[in-house]
Amino acid sequence: MSSKSTFSNHTARSYALALYEVSKEASMLEKVENEMNDLNQILNKSPDFKKVILSPTITKEDKKKVLLKIAEQNNFSSTSNKFLGFVTSKNRLFFIEKIIESFLNITSSNKGELKAKLITSKELTSTEQNKIQDELSKEFKSSLNIDYKFDPSLIAGLIIQIGSVMVDTSIKSKLKKMQTKMVEV
Repeated sequence: MSSKSTFSNHTARSYALALYEVSKEASMLEKVENEMNDLNQILNKSPDFKKVILSPTITKEDKKKVLLKIAEQNNFSSTSNKFLGFVTSKNRLFFIEKIIESFLNITSSNKGELKAKLITSKELTSTEQNKIQDELSKEFKSSLNIDYKFDPSLIAGLIIQIGSVMVDTSIKSKLKKMQTKMVEV
């Protein structure tokens, strides 16, 4: 692992831990967790928003205005607003995805949940996501917090990862395996 990656992971975890502690102290942990999930979804669904947040050419003030507008539209708590303003003022928005991921991992871990990743080739409804979550929770005999992503490049199938257990039934993965075998021959 490179030292740059270690630094960014450590920095993101530090910010996430600070957000966790402040949220817990203000009795806003569940609300802030939902807001960070919402912000994560916005980042994943809006490439333009993500470009603004990550762009080094856009000023901190402009980024802060955009973030606060998003926060206002989504009724974010003052805890989340202050945190996002702080991260912006420290010029650490390029870590925001890692910060959110780390924060959600901390909250899940402290609730005794397992963290799972689900990537599908077709967009799932909330009902379908909940059904998969319920089935996996029964299978692993623990409550799960699923990080869901839609990726049409998988062609068909899905990828589920819970801890070190990974199931990849995507066509994309199968095609890559076939390609590797063909190159070896």
